[in-house]
Amino acid sequence: MTRHPHVWMGLLLWSIFSQAQAAWTVNMAPGATQISNAVFDLHMTIFWICVVIGIIVFGAMFWSMMMHRRSTGQNAAHFHENTRVEILWTIVPFLILVLMAIPATATLIKMYDSSESDIDIQITGYQWKWHYKYLGQDVEFFSNLATPAEQIHNQSAKGEHYLLEVDKPLVLPVDAKVRFLVTSADVIHSWWVPAFAVKRDAIPGFVNEAWTRVDKPGLYRGQCAELCGKDHGFMPIVVEVKSKPDYEKWLGERKAEAAQLKELTSKEWTREELVERGDKVYHTTCVACHQAEGQGLPPMFPALKGSKIATGPKADHLSIVFHGKPGTAMAAFGKQLSEVDIAAVVTYERNAWGNNKGDMVTPKEVLELKQAESK
Repeated sequence: MTRHPHVWMGLLLWSIFSQAQAAWTVNMAPGATQISNAVFDLHMTIFWICVVIGIIVFGAMFWSMMMHRRSTGQNAAHFHENTRVEILWTIVPFLILVLMAIPATATLIKMYDSSESDIDIQITGYQWKWHYKYLGQDVEFFSNLATPAEQIHNQSAKGEHYLLEVDKPLVLPVDAKVRFLVTSADVIHSWWVPAFAVKRDAIPGFVNEAWTRVDKPGLYRGQCAELCGKDHGFMPIVVEVKSKPDYEKWLGERKAEAAQLKELTSKEWTREELVERGDKVYHTTCVACHQAEGQGLPPMFPALKGSKIATGPKADHLSIVFHGKPGTAMAAFGKQLSEVDIAAVVTYERNAWGNNKGDMVTPKEVLELKQAESK
């Protein structure tokens, strides 16, 4: 039994359309805030206006080509310098643009109105992580990529949220207006969470504002949206929205941790304790550049194993970790890490991978360096 070619064509088109419907993921998502829903509604409004324009224009074009083709003996009409036609095709597009501009302007005004916020959070981009500071709350922390290195190097199966998971998410309360003050400590980054319809460039020396009010608790993920260097793809954003009681509980725990960290500076540490803590700090903060075994990625990221820095005077080692090295990719960690973590990571580097210096840097020494720098 044979089928007419039109039947096969119809079946093919039906198959393609069915698959397109099943995998329809190209449209914007409504989001989790009033603003993101307003952006989605605006997007769909403009989309359907464009669809109507397309149907009218292409419909008129195809109708004209079919009904006024040369084979039917039609003669082309001349509209050159027709005042009515020129006025019409100027006024109609203008009215369409005004129709689009009214809802777009209203949405933009709402998006940029960050006044009367309940919470202010400073977001600072670093190569390659985010720093969050809750202004007026004495709570701040870094948020680093938490995807295991084994997944990144294809040594194990990729997780569900591959490259979109962090060790410490930004935590917000539900139904509270949160203002973001976005900046950068090194190069241009971009803080982007699609579900919030928030995307702001983080520019050194500038502060850009944005805000959100999330309607329901949950986890929301995003990424840096500005090419910012070697590990641009490894600085995800995770925002955890909690109920207000849970948020207050979390905030209280973070304040207690901050107070405890200050107490740890005055603690009498042993070298073994610092090495153990420094191992964790190194594999969170330094491993991307200097590698797990301290072998580095020469020439941009020198090896620490057997290096003159890690086996030389500890004051020089502490100084380069604290101040960084101008003209290179070595960042200054004096403002990024606590006194305890700086002391721990320097001690670890001096006693790992066969360096075995047998000495240590104490948090008190780091605190003294900070105090001397502030004078």
